[in-house]
Amino acid sequence: MQGGEEIWSALRDSLRGNASEAVWAAGLNTLRLVDYHDNQIVIGAPNQIQLLRVQQRYLPFITEQAQILVGREVQVSLTVSETSGTSEVHEAAMDDSDTSTGGSESYVASVDRPARLDPRMTFDSFVPGSSNRLAFAAAQSVAETPGRAYNPLMIYGNSGLGKTHLLHAIGNYVQENYPGRKVLYVSTETFLNDFIRAIQTRTQLALHERYRENDVLLIDDIQFMETRGETFHEEIFHTYNALHGEGKQIVLTSDRSPRDLAGLQERFRSRLLQGLVTEIDQPDLETRIAILRSKAEREGIALPNDVAEWIAHRVRDNIRELEGSITMLRAFANLRQEPISLELAKAHLTNLGHEQIVLKPETILSVVADFYGLSVEDVRGSKRLRPLVHARHVAMYLIRDLLNNYSYPMIARIFDGRNHTTVISGVEKIKEQITVNPEVLAQVNQLKRRLQGENRE
Repeated sequence: MQGGEEIWSALRDSLRGNASEAVWAAGLNTLRLVDYHDNQIVIGAPNQIQLLRVQQRYLPFITEQAQILVGREVQVSLTVSETSGTSEVHEAAMDDSDTSTGGSESYVASVDRPARLDPRMTFDSFVPGSSNRLAFAAAQSVAETPGRAYNPLMIYGNSGLGKTHLLHAIGNYVQENYPGRKVLYVSTETFLNDFIRAIQTRTQLALHERYRENDVLLIDDIQFMETRGETFHEEIFHTYNALHGEGKQIVLTSDRSPRDLAGLQERFRSRLLQGLVTEIDQPDLETRIAILRSKAEREGIALPNDVAEWIAHRVRDNIRELEGSITMLRAFANLRQEPISLELAKAHLTNLGHEQIVLKPETILSVVADFYGLSVEDVRGSKRLRPLVHARHVAMYLIRDLLNNYSYPMIARIFDGRNHTTVISGVEKIKEQITVNPEVLAQVNQLKRRLQGENRE
């Protein structure tokens, strides 16, 4: 099943590159290949609960990615397989709280497991560049002197740029060089699931002790805290205080700066800003090429320079997609018994990111103004004429909807420094109107088509 293993490796990379961290951690990372023949892929899940979760939520997505990869129609089916990964099974099961028996013995917190660090994600395998050099240096300092260099350390940036890699690198370094220190890596979703299960089973005290006994706590994707209730915010705040007060290291990641996480408790945000907050930006062309070459070297893949440059020009903002393209190329090359070449890449990496204009707020403002026959200055300004207000609200809505990394305060600054509550009100009005007013829905959809078409040019 050599060809099947190559296809599965490429498919896993494609799934991870195109899914959010929460989706990957909640269901996709435990899947394993069982069989592949005659355009049929059989995937194993570790238990029936996980199988049903994947079948109900993610099977169409998996099938779509598999067909893009293979280049023809394929059938994907699921089965329970004992050989499937189990390290994340309990985490996945905890999200389906209705399956719990409710007994205290049923609760096994995720922190009872090992740190769940990926041994491949180390400082040696991370490629530093101008876009991430400060974050890389800060992470190294934290790993070398936990609790002393920068505490807390927060790294933020868009998905797929290496934040999670640095978290794992810190954990792996500490475990290797300070074997007596306890390290825990969790996603925010895992923390929440453990918290909910502890409430259900009345084992909050045990949960407190298990989380707070760690010397290094690594929490991924804290932007997902924004939508959680006040009780959860209290728990994370007191966990932070307990660890920080004992000089234990805390490292967090997010897709936005703490200043732009409007849903965080103000006192927790202020704690984060007392440490070092550093950004990872999109890698430049030279760094993207270096990442591709590093991946190829680690995996023993002969990657011609022209292929590396071609991929790097097309994939600009997602390292996982960059690295996944190498695995996919190797799979195609092995299946066709030919070396990797530019012709092979152009023929089979057709779904790879395109050279495109990055969609920006200014572009959205310009397209909206043109659509309604107005000037950009009027759309951004403070005039209260009804057509202007409607266009302004539509522009706010589209920026929020199409640019996921723009918070309400950031959008407010675009519109002549309005209060962010004004932006929230405007966005909510359009959300309501598109559900009851077909004309507004048609306008918004037409604008989206224009913007997405311009973004592909």
